[in-house]
Amino acid sequence: MKAPKHFQWRVDGKVGVITLNRPEKKNPLTFESYAELRDFFRAPPKEVKVIVVTGAGGNFCSGGDVHEIIGPLTKMAPAQLLEFTRMTGDLVKAMRHCPQPVIAAVGGVCAGAGAIVAMASDLRYGAPGATTAFLFVRVGLAGCDMGACAILPRIIGQGRAAELLYTGRSMSAEEGLAWGFFNGLSEEVLKISLEKAKELADGPTAAHAMTKKMLHEEWHVGVDQAIDMEAVAQAALMQNRDFRRAYEAFAAKRKPVFEGD
Repeated sequence: MKAPKHFQWRVDGKVGVITLNRPEKKNPLTFESYAELRDFFRAPPKEVKVIVVTGAGGNFCSGGDVHEIIGPLTKMAPAQLLEFTRMTGDLVKAMRHCPQPVIAAVGGVCAGAGAIVAMASDLRYGAPGATTAFLFVRVGLAGCDMGACAILPRIIGQGRAAELLYTGRSMSAEEGLAWGFFNGLSEEVLKISLEKAKELADGPTAAHAMTKKMLHEEWHVGVDQAIDMEAVAQAALMQNRDFRRAYEAFAAKRKPVFEGD
């Protein structure tokens, strides 16, 4: 892939790292970075098995840039506004549909669209001082932005999500951990996120992709249908060589080496 223009990208073995890199403004998004992130997640490099998203300078992302996004939006026609909101929603769709697990390493400020990017990730690790705010109400907008009303309640519960979306207040790192938004807290949040990413990348990546797919698709179905869907998925994976590799390693009393097929 060619180097992105609006965020940093590096590869460490089978793990790719996206760094939002406007530290002087706490890494806000622009029209261009939204679109570039959307396009990236629609077709991430296949050799990368797990993706970590983080921010430069001790903060994750402060949301949409006030002067480069919010100001121009106040002057747009209705059709242009809808084009923008659909484009931002397409970023979340792309993150949810890309086969690789996405891990957010959240430090400092995580607000607005930044909170959404963290929410849309599969796993989230936070620094003890991280603050997460779905602050759309503070600019006169609804909490229903980029899938927040669908996804956030499934992570932290309906009542907690409703409070955050109605008030726009910041959720502390400790609240985020207790409520299940964060999978863990660490002073070295990027380090722990990369360790988890490398652990997942060494696992059966086709199986991880199926787990991600089923976690997303089973939101919409009843339990009986979900069981049937999982039966089909698991039977397909039993035809993979990773399944045989695991059995052979178990029989030989050694650790399996998965190759993702």
